Amino acid sequence: MTESESLRRGRSRRRRRRRARLRRTLLSALVVGSLLLTLAGWVGFRGWQARAHLANAAGLAGVLSTHLISGDADQAQRVLATLQEQSAAARRATGDPAWRVGRHLPYAGANLAAVRQIAIAIDDLAHQAFPALVRVDLGGLVPRDGRLDLAGLGGLSAELARVDAAVQRTRADLATVDGERLVKQVRLALETLRGELDRLAAMTSAAERAGRLLPPLLGADGPRRYLLVSQNSAELRATGGIFGAYAVIEANRGRVRMGAQGSGAGVGMFTEPLKIPAEVRALWGELPGIYPADVNLSPHFPTAAALFREMYQRRSGETVDGVLAVDPVVLSHLLKATGPVRVADGVSLNAENAVGTLLGDTYQRVAPAEQDAFFATAAATVFDVLFTRKTHLRGFLAAFDQSMQERRILFWSARPEEQRTFGDSRMAGTLPEQDTVPTVGVFLNDGSGAKLGYYLRQSAELVVGDCQSDGRRELRLRLTLRSVAPASGLSKSVLGLAMAGDPYTLRTLVSVYGPTGGAVLDARLDGVSTPVATGTERRRQVATVNVELGPGGSRSLELSLLTGPTESGTAELWLTPTATPWTTHVVTAPNCAQ
Repeated sequence: MTESESLRRGRSRRRRRRRARLRRTLLSALVVGSLLLTLAGWVGFRGWQARAHLANAAGLAGVLSTHLISGDADQAQRVLATLQEQSAAARRATGDPAWRVGRHLPYAGANLAAVRQIAIAIDDLAHQAFPALVRVDLGGLVPRDGRLDLAGLGGLSAELARVDAAVQRTRADLATVDGERLVKQVRLALETLRGELDRLAAMTSAAERAGRLLPPLLGADGPRRYLLVSQNSAELRATGGIFGAYAVIEANRGRVRMGAQGSGAGVGMFTEPLKIPAEVRALWGELPGIYPADVNLSPHFPTAAALFREMYQRRSGETVDGVLAVDPVVLSHLLKATGPVRVADGVSLNAENAVGTLLGDTYQRVAPAEQDAFFATAAATVFDVLFTRKTHLRGFLAAFDQSMQERRILFWSARPEEQRTFGDSRMAGTLPEQDTVPTVGVFLNDGSGAKLGYYLRQSAELVVGDCQSDGRRELRLRLTLRSVAPASGLSKSVLGLAMAGDPYTLRTLVSVYGPTGGAVLDARLDGVSTPVATGTERRRQVATVNVELGPGGSRSLELSLLTGPTESGTAELWLTPTATPWTTHVVTAPNCAQ
């Protein structure tokens, strides 16, 4: 064989080997491609199934909630059975081998894993939390004929503890899902479920505490006495309004009755100030220890409640076991459940007119000397109706839940072991010394002694900004305050203490509390740098600005803040509850780690 023939044959063998490798490669590609297409098609089909089942389950959960609150146990049981079928089907659809393989794919895997965890969360709720809610009689939380059934509450407490444990466990599991890499539809579904779970967790936690604490609080172990305080948001304070009318509430073995009544003004000033925390004194001087109307210049309700209890004790010689604070908006929510009540000749209160009547009309139409008596009569009438009239369970729980979410019901126990049980719940009104999510507080205090707070309208926008090199985040806060007060025609009771300038001018001290471990950098009023009083309370920097508003006026206050070290791209607002709700908007950002 010649050398040229040998070379030709060698090239021919190499070509055949390359073609064989190419055929094998193409065949492998076709097989793998077919498998991937089959996998994708199967996962897509199962995803479509899961989506349908999850949508059905979400809708049924809402229907179930309605039946639970209305007390329709039979309907609730039927809906629960269907809900469990749908949630179990969604869990199966997202748990087969193809779905498990798909969860390891780039990009798509994170979304498949998130949908799987959403399915598990809903199924866990359907099989672990909701059945107990169907079994328990939530009617035990509502007073009947002037009393609560303490024995029934004891059995209710154990069931509510199991429900709360299941909800908190599911909430914690869902919190581990990283939402940053998810497609919009899955991310929105995750955020919606987290929001609903946060709300459900707050409710179950409050219900569990209520079932556990109400028996001793209502005299199961001996008589109890409390001060029921109405916060008057016509004259704003950080926790809502000045402590106006109050009543002594007496509880014994579940039966509750109203005792003596009075007003914060009647308690009077103290020439020797009560002892107050050093940080509060640095911010507000001795005022909270001198005047009952100033005990809640700080937003930390335990401080305000303890001060008012001591003031009441010094004046009356009587001791109470705690302080419960509400405001006229709570009353309007409750009146949705009880229906209208007649409080005086020609005056009826209902859900629509309660706030306007108590915070506006009364100061215009009732003589100053008769106003305290009117407020006392109104409070006694509504209290009597609430505890003696048969109240619809759904309306009562809805009113309580809404008031809690708005931070309008606050309670402090003078017994430390009971107070610790409330922890950092909304009802405790405790200003936390550590944030789980960066939180900015905006608290309003009237600066004129007038009752013009009823005419204030307010909005807040919080924008989460850039990550800093030291691990902090920038926050930008924009507040808009607007006065709808008339320019004339208001009574002296509304205008209050005559001060320099127009008596119709709203003077509001706006205190902004930065996140724990953070800082307030600067403040601008209507775009111009403005003087700021500074201080610290409970590991938060505080900046206070005086904002004055003429009738019909509007002003904008902007502040730049820093958080403590955090990777979170979310933030929260804590606001003074006002007569008219705030308009709020929080703009989030990606996590710093992304």
